[in-house]
Amino acid sequence: MFIVNHRRFFFWLTGLILAAAIGAIALWGLPLSIDFTGGSLVEVAYPAGRPALAAIKAQVDAAAIGPASVIPSGANDVKIRAKTLSPAEHAALLSALDARATSTAATSTSAGQVSELSFTSVGPALGSQFAHKALWAILAVVLAIVLYIAFAFRQVSRPVPSWGYGLTVVLMLAIDIIVPTGFYAALCHYTGAEVDSLFVVALLALLGYVVNDIIVVFDRVREHLKNNEKMNRKEPFDETVGKSIDETMARSINTALTVVLALGALIWLGAPATRDFALVMLVGVVAGTFSSICRSAPFLIPLAHYFERKK
Repeated sequence: MFIVNHRRFFFWLTGLILAAAIGAIALWGLPLSIDFTGGSLVEVAYPAGRPALAAIKAQVDAAAIGPASVIPSGANDVKIRAKTLSPAEHAALLSALDARATSTAATSTSAGQVSELSFTSVGPALGSQFAHKALWAILAVVLAIVLYIAFAFRQVSRPVPSWGYGLTVVLMLAIDIIVPTGFYAALCHYTGAEVDSLFVVALLALLGYVVNDIIVVFDRVREHLKNNEKMNRKEPFDETVGKSIDETMARSINTALTVVLALGALIWLGAPATRDFALVMLVGVVAGTFSSICRSAPFLIPLAHYFERKK
């Protein structure tokens, strides 16, 4: 009953975290990768040590491929993002980088031969199409969740109607998506990361994880309400919710802990390409666990009071 009795504190804490996340998104924005905007991304490595970024930028400008950004990656790698490059422009860029590295190798120990790690090119039309499909995928998942919850809780109408549970889940999902998105906006600002397809995959995975965690608590509330009705027992709704949270708290924390351990291993030992994905998932799992225990079920209480006053 501790969480139910102190639910206002957790609601205020949620508001502060949500305000920080929205502030990060508004302040720094979400830089989109070529998956959404189109363009070319070239990742190169300097095995003997990476030169100064200003020097690499001068090399890129000398290739005459148009506006381009140079982003450091790892200890000795660099990502170069530009408009969609033709095969000739791609070859000119690599030639400019390699020629400059060769000419400076004799005079600088920080320069060496350049090796291309990856080259990705996406047309503007394909990037726009992917952005729309990603948005529709998220909306479709949310709609399916609402319909399922409304159907699953159709026999529970007091003190919260079945659609009230669905509304609560959608509200909690919105918060649990905004929080990791705000974290990622800060991560992009300080590390140069970008929103790519893996970020969308992380959000979709989080939707499923968070809903599963919330439904476990809500289902326990539903069981207690049905049992109380069968036994003609008048139990305060606050007590029913608090009892449901206490019975499922250990399960939620243990499940989250196993996921956090796996994501931690992926962050520290996994490939750099999946590190940002794992970080977003880690923040989302922690936020989702907090949501299911401290926010989602307790939110049913003021919602029940609202419907009681309305009657």
